[in-house]
Amino acid sequence: MEPAPAKRRKLGHGPEGAEAALESAASTGISRSRAFVLEAEELLDSVRLDHATALDGADALLHRIKEAIEAIKPHEPRPIAEAAAKLEKKHKIKVPFPDPPPPENSNYKVAFEKPAQFNVVGSYVSKTMVRTQKDHAIDMVVVLPEGILQEKDYLDLRYFYKRAYYLAVVASALRKVFDSESTLSFERLNGNPLCPVLAFRPKASKDKDSENPEDKRVLDYRIRIIPCAPDGFFPKNKLHLGAPLVRKSQAEHSDTPPHPTPFYNSTLVAESCFLPYLKVLRKAEKKCAAFKNACMLGRIWLQQRGFGGDISQGGFGHFEWAVLLALLLQGGESKGHAALSASLSSTQLFKALIQFLSVTNFAEEPCVFGPGNGPGKSELASHLESGPILYDSAQQLNIAFKMGPWSAALLHQHAKWTRSLLADSAADQFNPTFILKSDFPSVSFDLFARLKFDRASVEAGADFRGPAWRLGSEVYRILKRALADKEMGERARLIHLQAPACPPWPLAEAPDTQGTSPLEIGVLFDPANMARTVDRGPSAGPSAQEKEKCEEFRRFWGDKAELRRFERDTIRETLIWTSTTPFDLCEEIVRYVIRRHLRIGHLHDEITVYGNSLPDLLSLKPADTALFNVAKKAFGAFERDVRDLDDLPLRVRQIAPICPELRYASVKPPTFGSEKSGPRPLECVISFEASGKWPESLVAIQRTKIAFLSMIGSLLESSKPGEAKTHIGLENSKFETENLAFLDVVYESGTSFRLRIQSDLEESLLERQVKDKTLEQYLRQRATTQLATFRRLFTNLPLHNQYISTCATRFPALSPTIRLVKHWFNAHKLSCHFTEEFIELAVLHVFLSPYPWDAPSSASTGFMRTLLFLSRWDWRSEPLIVDTGGDMPAADRASVGTRLEAWRKIDPNMNHTVLFVATAQEPSGVAWTTLRGEPKPCKVAAARMTSLAKSASRLIREQGVELDCRRLFVPSLKDYDVLIRLNSKAVKSTLKTFATADPDEAESTTQAKFKNLDERTGLAPLPLAQHPADLFLEHLSAAYGGPLVFFRGAVDDHTIGAIWNPQMQRRSFRINLPTSYKPAAEKKRAEDGEEQESDDEADVVEVNREAILAEIARIGAALVDKIEVKGA
Repeated sequence: MEPAPAKRRKLGHGPEGAEAALESAASTGISRSRAFVLEAEELLDSVRLDHATALDGADALLHRIKEAIEAIKPHEPRPIAEAAAKLEKKHKIKVPFPDPPPPENSNYKVAFEKPAQFNVVGSYVSKTMVRTQKDHAIDMVVVLPEGILQEKDYLDLRYFYKRAYYLAVVASALRKVFDSESTLSFERLNGNPLCPVLAFRPKASKDKDSENPEDKRVLDYRIRIIPCAPDGFFPKNKLHLGAPLVRKSQAEHSDTPPHPTPFYNSTLVAESCFLPYLKVLRKAEKKCAAFKNACMLGRIWLQQRGFGGDISQGGFGHFEWAVLLALLLQGGESKGHAALSASLSSTQLFKALIQFLSVTNFAEEPCVFGPGNGPGKSELASHLESGPILYDSAQQLNIAFKMGPWSAALLHQHAKWTRSLLADSAADQFNPTFILKSDFPSVSFDLFARLKFDRASVEAGADFRGPAWRLGSEVYRILKRALADKEMGERARLIHLQAPACPPWPLAEAPDTQGTSPLEIGVLFDPANMARTVDRGPSAGPSAQEKEKCEEFRRFWGDKAELRRFERDTIRETLIWTSTTPFDLCEEIVRYVIRRHLRIGHLHDEITVYGNSLPDLLSLKPADTALFNVAKKAFGAFERDVRDLDDLPLRVRQIAPICPELRYASVKPPTFGSEKSGPRPLECVISFEASGKWPESLVAIQRTKIAFLSMIGSLLESSKPGEAKTHIGLENSKFETENLAFLDVVYESGTSFRLRIQSDLEESLLERQVKDKTLEQYLRQRATTQLATFRRLFTNLPLHNQYISTCATRFPALSPTIRLVKHWFNAHKLSCHFTEEFIELAVLHVFLSPYPWDAPSSASTGFMRTLLFLSRWDWRSEPLIVDTGGDMPAADRASVGTRLEAWRKIDPNMNHTVLFVATAQEPSGVAWTTLRGEPKPCKVAAARMTSLAKSASRLIREQGVELDCRRLFVPSLKDYDVLIRLNSKAVKSTLKTFATADPDEAESTTQAKFKNLDERTGLAPLPLAQHPADLFLEHLSAAYGGPLVFFRGAVDDHTIGAIWNPQMQRRSFRINLPTSYKPAAEKKRAEDGEEQESDDEADVVEVNREAILAEIARIGAALVDKIEVKGA
């Protein structure tokens, strides 16, 4: 019989959500996704270290270090200045005193005695290191003997001065013993300025070029020698967070009472907690078999998000994760019940801790573990201004003392995002959680800034965290007030700071405290509020409370605040910003408040802002949305005009838009007015009420459609005399059973629409032909293609338009992101191979399944995340499923995957289906990746898309925010075998089509001697049925799509690239060759020693490239300026 699980207790240290989250995770008997569990186990197997091999020789080295330290001769107490000077003179080692160092006339005395205890702590002991760590360190603690310490050493840095001297003496002895086989340096323990440690890095004894695999498996590790205080030596009741323990330096500069030093105090407590926490972790390992694996999963999760134990990495690393998990497993409240059961698996423990972090923000409310004999939550809450609080009552230590409020907020946010991912059963839970790196600033933040500052001009403060931390806390407080004011509406969801790290330094030098590394700032927008140009502050009322709020508002905002009257005669303090885009608004606010409060930024290069170069490339403006809305408004007016026609034989059922301009997705916003090339019509489809009068023939239905369109055109012209003109246009159709015509409606205002008619009977007749087995196979195949085209045009496109338009309203950054991604496809000449709908769905997928982040809130982050997705999408074996409604059943998703597997078995070479993109409305997967029966894109174009996306992603990762985004849009023309240069003047001349122009007559006969006497003078050009360059490319692809693969971008791209098909090489001559061939220049020769081939086998032909290019030039005529051949 299985033992009953431990009773769940009510947690008193966190909000109510934490209780529910933990109990929910703990009570789950099995994981939500078995696949996630199996993948996590496989990941652990792949990253787990074989410590005996990877850290070969570490144990023996630790014993030698211990013996060397024990052999150091003790000495009697001597003045600290004298001892430090003697050590520096004799051993060339500068004692790494914290700043400020002890004065020359200090009466502090230091001595050296044999350490009280040695021990190895950390991941090396628990064996929770992983291969993917940036560095591998073995922590060896050296407990200072009580004989060299005094009870009052916790005051005024006295302990840390003695600790630094002790470490320098150890360094001198180890360098003497291990100088030839190691490299020694000082570094800060987790970036703490008060705690230098000695880094002992063995010199590589193995040959890196050795072919022995055992040699390559040995890691490059270092041993950190950490002096620490004896457990319980300092009275912890004197080290509480509110105690002012550094008094002399403050008394010299101020008459005010000393300030509390919570960071200093927590560092002192932590110095005596190495061994107690080692016992806590070992106890958790014995109690819970899955504890180690859960800690390894946590390490990977934190590492992928840029978190670590170092202060510059957020101050929350593997140690904090392990201790927090151990505290949750052991409980510690008065009732003694654990929050988590020891019988949980590693993935369940991981999910439980993620849920705990997602509902607990240490920076907003203290989180207390253990019995209530320590300070209460209300007392601890008074110290939240100094930083987040994660308090362990047993050790009386704030475990989160290295964290800033910004890193606690970022950790909380990442946990919330991961929790949402793990709750989404339809999403891939494993890769975003453990595999994808999510700490790139250009992908994570909408605005990224670097703040240069003079460290000498920044007050270090009473807490000894350093000038960078001091400035960072001020910057965070100011930006939090300016960008995250809940009363005015939060402009930013997250503000993060990155303090520069302190690198190791040689033993004979002092650490570089005057480094030039800037302070980094990241802002994540709230898209609903960041575009606001007017901020409404407190009401300027007569009450004392209102006056106080207004005074505080003016103190913060200065001259920017002004009084304005709003509706209902209310007068408010107001801020008016001059910028218009969200990014420019944020930059303006950041620069203003930092310059006002910190006097930084008067020189423009003191604050460098990144993240706005992408929208500038395409001139994305807020006014673009207004242009799209004007187009939708014009479409609404056109729909009313058509519905108001009284003499139509059938009542209009629906008029639906199907073009990118009417779903906020065109690269350029719709423009209206006179254009030399004619207006670009907004395409839409019209359907009528059901009727039995439609002819039972596909050919007759197409003729009836033409008559219907002609009637609609004449009725519109008669109902809107002088306002609307209509023209019937013909499709480029091959068969009479296809749609033959469309109606162009051009309004006097410049708006134009292209209308096509949907007939339900046409779809029924095509379905009947597809199922009719008595028909010839080619007729059924033709009917299948026409049916797919019909459904795409009249069924799928209206639905697609509807949900893209809806999502563009739901996600403000979706529309500009789609436009940027389309521009990228155009720049790399890929857009001719991909449907616009596929690109829109790929971008929409990034917004609907944004893990490991939230949905993008700016065009820049949306664009870069889309490139990252395209670079890692394995379209050969994975379908792209876009759940537009969010409620797609799991069975439907499984059927999409089954359908892709079936396609790959039927068509392994992907000649008919390459990409597979399914939605809830269109589950077939091929509606947006095939066109007229041909795959769109072909396999070559899809592979090129992936290759270009990988190259772009590599640039984004390597160069970060310094990347010049223009490089992402520069095409590589050297990859093409042939470049067809189009004549821009000829293209422009072919764009001019007029109602009075006869295409069969020569230009010279229709044009008069004087241009102002031309019969076309004063007439507006007609909309084009198709751009001439697009039509030219269609003809080339139809005629020479076998030997050549063509690439072209947008309509303004006047260069067509082409590559020769490598599969069409030399072959034996036969009839019905697929393209133009010529006899090979040299016959095949038999290999030495073999008989000569027969004459038939020797008749080898090769692709006649010169003739094909000559034919292309002849077809293009004046449209082709020149053809460049690679290597010619």
